[in-house]
Amino acid sequence: MKIYTKTGDQGETGLLGGQRISKASSRISALGVVDELNASIGFARSVGLEASLDSILAEVQNRLFDLGAELAAVSGSEWQIASIQHRHILPLETDIDRMTAILPPLQRFILPGGTQGSAAMHVARGVCRRAERVLLELHTLEPLRDEVIAYLNRLSDWLFTAARYENHVSGNGDVFWEKENQP
Repeated sequence: MKIYTKTGDQGETGLLGGQRISKASSRISALGVVDELNASIGFARSVGLEASLDSILAEVQNRLFDLGAELAAVSGSEWQIASIQHRHILPLETDIDRMTAILPPLQRFILPGGTQGSAAMHVARGVCRRAERVLLELHTLEPLRDEVIAYLNRLSDWLFTAARYENHVSGNGDVFWEKENQP
């Protein structure tokens, strides 16, 4: 099987179900940013994270792939699925609570950084926030299920907390923003 098909050379791509659409469409932008999010999470996992974080991110990557399939399916086709469910959001919330109970209270703004794992999760958090914005934009054109938006929102919260947790368990702690004292 060849990786290139040449079917997209004119700026269109196919959805599951056969429909062709512009690669510049909001739906394809949403698919692309979900793919970028999945790749950034894969990168974060590759630098070596605390085991509980890596385990959750492995699950998240599979759910994001499912979400990509949901976004790629023609509405009403046999391919259409409801990928993200409320049951996928609850473990993120539970783990945020678990990590927050261990972390020192957050009383200052923090900067992305610290360990490589923490920095990589902050990058993934930024991509996740962008994915949420792009999917909300798509939602104004083609309604998405509420669980999809909630999942990305909760995932970005989880990535923020997990980045702090990764720094904490490594002994580095948070990297604090130091406001410039202007004359």
